[in-house]
Amino acid sequence: MPALHTVEPEIATGEAAALFTATHQTLGVVPNLARVMANSPAVLKGYLAAVTALSTEGTLSADVGESIALLVAQENGSDYCLSVHTFRGARTARLSAAEATRARRGEADSPWTAAVLELAAATVRDRGTLADEQLTAARRAGLSDGQIVEVIAHVALNVFTNYLATAARVDIDWPLVRHTD
Repeated sequence: MPALHTVEPEIATGEAAALFTATHQTLGVVPNLARVMANSPAVLKGYLAAVTALSTEGTLSADVGESIALLVAQENGSDYCLSVHTFRGARTARLSAAEATRARRGEADSPWTAAVLELAAATVRDRGTLADEQLTAARRAGLSDGQIVEVIAHVALNVFTNYLATAARVDIDWPLVRHTD
């Protein structure tokens, strides 16, 4: 049972109703996590703005963004977010099941993507404290400072959703993937 109330789109009014319409346009569905976020329209609005900005104006491709999301969800033990991003990774970013599994472990075929995931893993594990050597390694792999900032933004956004899904005990509304698998 969810620990936080979910706002139902069918009975939402005002700003929450408009945000649910925007959520559906952005994600194609109104997932249970968005229904929890709608308890604070400012949170849902900020989340949608961040997702939209990173996906439409950012330089990281959808498959890299989903790979980061899978890694962060695995690191944080968030079954809700692992389920979401395994599904979205396959459907929107064309990640194979093997690629998704490898991303959860911080691995990728592309050396550049592997460097992104190494940076993302260090950011999660060390709570943003990156050593000079880690930044140098990312730059040597070809990441610009802008891309490093985007990796950190993806990590932060995914930590937020992992923590909220876990704290709220959100019912998983995607095909189930467990961090213990």
